[in-house]
Amino acid sequence: MEWFQKEIRLPAVKRGFHLITDLLTAQLPELENINVGLAHIFIKHTSASLAINEDADPTVRQDFESHFNHMVPQNQPYYRHTLEGPDDMPAHLKAALLGASVTIPISKGELNLGTWQGIYLCEHRDHASKRTVVVTLQGNAV
Repeated sequence: MEWFQKEIRLPAVKRGFHLITDLLTAQLPELENINVGLAHIFIKHTSASLAINEDADPTVRQDFESHFNHMVPQNQPYYRHTLEGPDDMPAHLKAALLGASVTIPISKGELNLGTWQGIYLCEHRDHASKRTVVVTLQGNAV
């Protein structure tokens, strides 16, 4: 059983849902050495999240952003955590709903995602900085 762990710094992006599958795999040549295993990806932030969903049609990502903005609106009178701006508390709530990690099977040196699946960086802040993810790979060597 092999273990590998790496922190990857993601570029700063605007608020929204962004595909990062190719960016991650490009920085993980170690995947090629795993025949059967798991990749666990964890984001080290409380106002962004990770998800797996549709990777072909960009309107899906636009609809995600629209839906979450409707479901968790800014400037609610009951928000008390407001010092960092009107997008901060909604960003924490969205991150809690979506989650801080995803786990993906590794098969024959590749992430074993479905045909239309990709990994999203879900950025919930208007002016976010770069984000960091921790990727842990575990599996049997090729």
